[in-house]
Amino acid sequence: MAFDEVRLIGVALMVAIVTAIAAGRCEAREIVDVAEDYEYGTIVVKTSERHLYYALGNGKAIRYPVAVGSPQNQWFGTTWVSDKRINPTWTPTPSMRARNPNLPKSVAGGDNNPLGVRALYLGWTTYRIHGTNAPGSIGHAVSNGCIRMRNEDVVDLYERVHIGAPVIVAR
Repeated sequence: MAFDEVRLIGVALMVAIVTAIAAGRCEAREIVDVAEDYEYGTIVVKTSERHLYYALGNGKAIRYPVAVGSPQNQWFGTTWVSDKRINPTWTPTPSMRARNPNLPKSVAGGDNNPLGVRALYLGWTTYRIHGTNAPGSIGHAVSNGCIRMRNEDVVDLYERVHIGAPVIVAR
């Protein structure tokens, strides 16, 4: 590869990184002040912000960047964490299969798994808060209704959350 090609690739990579940072897709989890004082352990997803908040009480929360459902797949309401899984198996829902009959029956835990390394199952629904094998999706409205997190963030949240924890999904 010629020097000019290498330099061009390097410049393109730097532009992509700067663009991602400017778009807010590379932000890290952080402890923030929140106006609402949710009970300790409550998970609040604000889809318009593309953030998940884990309430610490006393007006504080850990804020994580997330991907949310695409506009036609977003949902809002209150549920709870009904199960927690390490390296979960992904099984496409019937609506996913209807749109794409070529999807595999399931994908075992591992690098190609769309659920990433951890999953929090929500109530009796097919929705999850989970990691991802597509970290570039964080900060966008692109999922089938699940809440995607970076794998390192979902591991952090997984360790904090208990089964039965309340989950609020709001605009």
